[in-house]
Amino acid sequence: MPSGSPIQTMRDVDRPGIRVGVPAGGTVIPPLKRTLKDAQIVEVGIPEAAELVKSGKVDVFAANKANLFAIADKLPGSRVLERRFSVDKFALSLPKGREAGIAYVRKFIEDVKVEGLVKSAMERAGVRGAVKE
Repeated sequence: MPSGSPIQTMRDVDRPGIRVGVPAGGTVIPPLKRTLKDAQIVEVGIPEAAELVKSGKVDVFAANKANLFAIADKLPGSRVLERRFSVDKFALSLPKGREAGIAYVRKFIEDVKVEGLVKSAMERAGVRGAVKE
């Protein structure tokens, strides 16, 4: 959200007259529609997000945290709100009949989490705003 915006919390977003930009066709739209009762959702392209916020055509932008931080970097004084209204979850799967593989994958995932490999990979990639569920 832009510098000087009166919006301080997620609760401040759901008000009549507030326009929430979202990535057109994005996965953020269904949870936002369930969450927001009074704000207007405006589907736009991610490349235009910063300019739309800057020009006031949308009041805030909703997307995953990685996109929000990239947009905020283009808007001096802007901020990414704390909390969230949804989470993009990731999963790993194997074909049926690969029980030995499932045990291996479970152990691998636990090992890389304990060793901090996921965290260090996110830091190297510059990922910001990831949450641990």
